[in-house]
Amino acid sequence: MRIALALGSGGARGYTHIGVLDELRARGHEVVAVSGTSMGAVVGGLEAAGKLDEYTAWVSTLRQTDVWRLLDPAFTGPGVFWGQRVMERVADILDGARIEELPIPFTAVATDLTNSREVWFQRGSVATAMRASIGIPSVFTPVVVGGRLLADGGLLNPVPVDALLGVDADRTVAVSLSGRRAEDTSNRPVTESADSEGLLGEIGTLWRRGVLESETVSTFRSWWAERFARGEDQPELEASRDFDFGELPKGLRTSDVVSRSLETAEALITRFRMAASPPDVLIEFPQDIASTFDFHRAGELIARGREKASEALDAAGL
Repeated sequence: MRIALALGSGGARGYTHIGVLDELRARGHEVVAVSGTSMGAVVGGLEAAGKLDEYTAWVSTLRQTDVWRLLDPAFTGPGVFWGQRVMERVADILDGARIEELPIPFTAVATDLTNSREVWFQRGSVATAMRASIGIPSVFTPVVVGGRLLADGGLLNPVPVDALLGVDADRTVAVSLSGRRAEDTSNRPVTESADSEGLLGEIGTLWRRGVLESETVSTFRSWWAERFARGEDQPELEASRDFDFGELPKGLRTSDVVSRSLETAEALITRFRMAASPPDVLIEFPQDIASTFDFHRAGELIARGREKASEALDAAGL
């Protein structure tokens, strides 16, 4: 069966896309067009170029320390990481591939921050399109392509099904990484995997340095500290009777709030976009299947992808 495939954004959870593709191939289906956003653009572009197996072999060997070595801190840039080091490795695998020359039609989606609109890459360098699409705000720096400031495509189109409209295919399959979390964790301690905690903590630290320790905020805090030292304007420490707040989850960090805020917005946008352009088959993964930064868990996540794809395709009679 001829399949048009839309692959969604979600950081390391995007490794599940590889498992979905494995299952489609195992069932004898042919992917005739692929669109992708963020990590979906990376996996989709590699599949369209016929290079996904080489990429999979590489990421399956990565340990947490290897992931750290691939990160390039952007101490003076508008993000925590430049993202060049890891994309150079992907570019080596692609070997100069251009979108218009790929054996499978491919579309990568990015967000134009200057004009507040989405951008579809359907020509030009595959590596450039991928890098533009993965610019997670505050994590990877945005890039400038053709005079436009581009960031993560998931800001406006997390699962780009509409990029496949008009494709000559028997079925359209979409893979979303923005599904509801497996359980309500609102009143539970906030925890991440031990391996990813360091990276999340570092992002939170860098954010605090850039915001909480900025000149304006630091001056403001010093001003208040001096007033408190003199006994002026002491804050009221007792809980106000006018508010009925519960306690914040234990262990909640700045990086957790940023990450979950982006996930919440992405999930809502995904639902609206899916309603406008519904796929024939939706394969959905919960947001807490892995941290956005668990890039050392390829083997496990690929296996989860294939398992979930098998269930969804069986249910759809494919």
